Amino acid sequence: MTTAFDPFDLAGTRLANRIAMAPMTRSRADGASRTPTDTVVEYYAQRASAGLIITEGVQPVPEGQGYPDTPGLHSREQIAAWRKVTDAVHERGGRIFAQLMHSGRIGHPDLLDDGLHPVGPSAVAAAGQVYTHEGPKDFVTPRALTGDQVHEAVAGFAAAARNAVEAGFDGVEIHGANGYLIQQFLASGSNHRTDEWGGSVENRIRFAVEVVRAVAAEIGPDRTGLRISPANTLNDIAETETEEIYTALLAAIEPLGIAYLHVLETSPERRPLVHELRKRFAGAFLLNPATEGPTDAAALALVEDGTADLLVFGRLFISNPDLPARLRTGGPYNELDAATMYGGDHRGYVDYPAL
Repeated sequence: MTTAFDPFDLAGTRLANRIAMAPMTRSRADGASRTPTDTVVEYYAQRASAGLIITEGVQPVPEGQGYPDTPGLHSREQIAAWRKVTDAVHERGGRIFAQLMHSGRIGHPDLLDDGLHPVGPSAVAAAGQVYTHEGPKDFVTPRALTGDQVHEAVAGFAAAARNAVEAGFDGVEIHGANGYLIQQFLASGSNHRTDEWGGSVENRIRFAVEVVRAVAAEIGPDRTGLRISPANTLNDIAETETEEIYTALLAAIEPLGIAYLHVLETSPERRPLVHELRKRFAGAFLLNPATEGPTDAAALALVEDGTADLLVFGRLFISNPDLPARLRTGGPYNELDAATMYGGDHRGYVDYPAL
């Protein structure tokens, strides 16, 4: 019987086990340069026993930043800083993909360099607020991308993927979930376009498909993954035709032969759709399952029964740097300090003890 502790071949990248660390924003990058610091290096190195680490969301272009102190992959300084992270993870036998995340309309001008403004498929503001260094502020109305700017956004993902490989990453994950730019194009509530990038299902999936195509062409499909979260309402997303959207998206990207699909399950009721997506995708299937509390050892059965090839863990990886060892024994687990999840210093970041 296959277990989560067995090795796995991820399109040629050998993983020590089938336990993946979810991408989780921690807001610990240097605020001025948007570079990972030495503490970030330590954070990821501590978690290198994961079969696969997927980094926090990394903005591919400057206007893609949605939160304070998040890192980028669009400058030489950032590439050099990320190289320290990847070297440290590889020295401990780990594998690490960079998640490329363009936040789109989620963000605020106060988080961006002068003259930059959040963008989106349409000039439709998200309801809610974002945290800035001056406190919470309402989301602003984004600037609707022109046709040329849509193509530039696609090119930005590809350039960041190239930078990621130069920085030593084993691959990249394209963030198409959680209400950020790619899902904003997929969702009719945020995409009111009437050109080739909006309207029909075929048009609304076009941006996601073109980003995947461009990244796979730039660095190879074997180093490319995609994350989706069907029916996720986070960040004021309103999807229609969810099953049609995601089955069409998979049909369009399947010929590209990318390494994996990472599904964030939004509720247990969505498990039939998860099974359907699993059947339709030939590559590795990563699942972050919907559970009552943090995903724990009980979910490992989803690898054993074939629901997923890799199981993705989030919060437990924050407080348990040696999570695979703890999952094997069923715990004990360190308690998460929620007050230190976003921003701050080493506390609640690299000071959680191993077994």
